[in-house]
Amino acid sequence: MLDNEYYAGIDVGTSYIKVVIIDNKNKILGSFVDRTGSDLKKSIKVVYENALSSAKISEKNFKSIVATGFGRENVSFADGIITEISSHAKGAYHYFPRKIIVIDIGGQDTKIIKIDDKGKIQGFKMNRKCAAGTGSFLEEIAYKLNIPINEMNTLAAKSDKETALSSFCTVFASTEIITRIKEGERIEDMVKSAFESIIRRVIEMDTLKGEVMVSGGVVAYNDIILKILAKQVGKDILKPPKPQLCGAIGAALFAKDLKS
Repeated sequence: MLDNEYYAGIDVGTSYIKVVIIDNKNKILGSFVDRTGSDLKKSIKVVYENALSSAKISEKNFKSIVATGFGRENVSFADGIITEISSHAKGAYHYFPRKIIVIDIGGQDTKIIKIDDKGKIQGFKMNRKCAAGTGSFLEEIAYKLNIPINEMNTLAAKSDKETALSSFCTVFASTEIITRIKEGERIEDMVKSAFESIIRRVIEMDTLKGEVMVSGGVVAYNDIILKILAKQVGKDILKPPKPQLCGAIGAALFAKDLKS
């Protein structure tokens, strides 16, 4: 195996496209993340080219490319495809090679994946029926409150109380938050309640006995999630260096396996 052989993983999510480029020692050489546009194939190509630019390598040195995520079939130049469950499990096990429970909170869905000490998937559950418990839930709350989404975490961190929402539904929850703020509740407390609502939905999905790792874009930009989850389950929560890239890293590792 040559030193200048590279592998790419492309995770085409419902909200964001993530691309990771690794070498034959599993070192991340470059990556890029951007919104999933209306023209899916064009968006994929743009993110891929930006990842190439960040890695400062030539496309001719690629050995293989694997795509994952809901839009994986649209990566026409991929050498293979893999399910998002498999790619997230492989990415998680890469950082924590032991028996773990992976919670991936994405823009449109939440996944709980149980992995054994060999990295094999023992079971998984997904929440795709409702936006509650996902990134789009936070985006809706931010929109209704006229708060930049990147300020939600800072606001929630200022809260020192628990103020549970009575509704899981995104529409009803946002209306409830606005109403309660008008009635005197502090905005930071209500923003924190939105994060707490996400964790409540996660906990209701499955039992979380054992070590827990979290990933996804929501986790990458909102560390309040880890604090709330740790308090709810009574233990520290693991987080990989780049939570949003977990699926793409897993896909890149699968790409390397294709040629090993």
